[in-house]
Amino acid sequence: MTRSYGINERVPADNDIAAAVESLRTLGYAVVPGGYSADELGGFSHAFDAARRAAHAAAGGTDELARIDEHNTIRAPFAYERSLLVVARNPAILQICQELIGGYQILSQQNGVINPPATTYNQGAWHRDLPYQHVVFSRPMAINALFCLDAFTAENGATLVLPATHKQEAFPSDRFVEASAAQICAPAGSYIVLDCMLYHSGAPNRSTAERRAINQVYTSPIIRQQIDLPAFLGDAFTDDPGLRRLLGYEVATPKSPAEYFATRRAKLGR
Repeated sequence: MTRSYGINERVPADNDIAAAVESLRTLGYAVVPGGYSADELGGFSHAFDAARRAAHAAAGGTDELARIDEHNTIRAPFAYERSLLVVARNPAILQICQELIGGYQILSQQNGVINPPATTYNQGAWHRDLPYQHVVFSRPMAINALFCLDAFTAENGATLVLPATHKQEAFPSDRFVEASAAQICAPAGSYIVLDCMLYHSGAPNRSTAERRAINQVYTSPIIRQQIDLPAFLGDAFTDDPGLRRLLGYEVATPKSPAEYFATRRAKLGR
């Protein structure tokens, strides 16, 4: 135990999940091992590239996406490569979300993120993953779990964070940013987990290769999804109750009073 005196209370953190939760509550970020084998990582890498091709084709091609600065992002990649749902259902990440958000959580978004070499991209500016919100919460309303498909290094633009800024409403001063920004380097297969109100940014990629990641945002059900996943995927996508709950099938907004009454009857069994 760390030597100390005059202390009557300590935060208990006797396992990796508890340590990550403590770091997230205090600093706003943590690095969490994914627990995947080299073969599994190879499968995710292959699926990511296949999802990228399929998503670009569905949108009319890479050039069309480049016109709206969407060519370095894959929206809902698991819709094109279902194996990528594994990354969103990692048990350690779901347990951390349960500890921090409480109740139950939905997947607000899963996006493939590509940080290209020697150029800028749309995540390379300071932001929150609940953008335009200048509020703080007594407990997190949303957690961001960025899966490192490739190793995150200083050279290839590992994520920059402003520690503890999830506890203040306004974006900090330039002086604070310059003095306090920290870069989170992490091995392939791990997750960089953030309180979504923590200010963060991708850094410039000074390597010669793309740096790829898969970003998951988990939220309280009261926050709308980035894309209406049940509508996009269709009702037949899965009959797994746990997966349907995670993907938001249980919290679709009723389109009429009649639909609302139907949900009430289903809940009450009447």
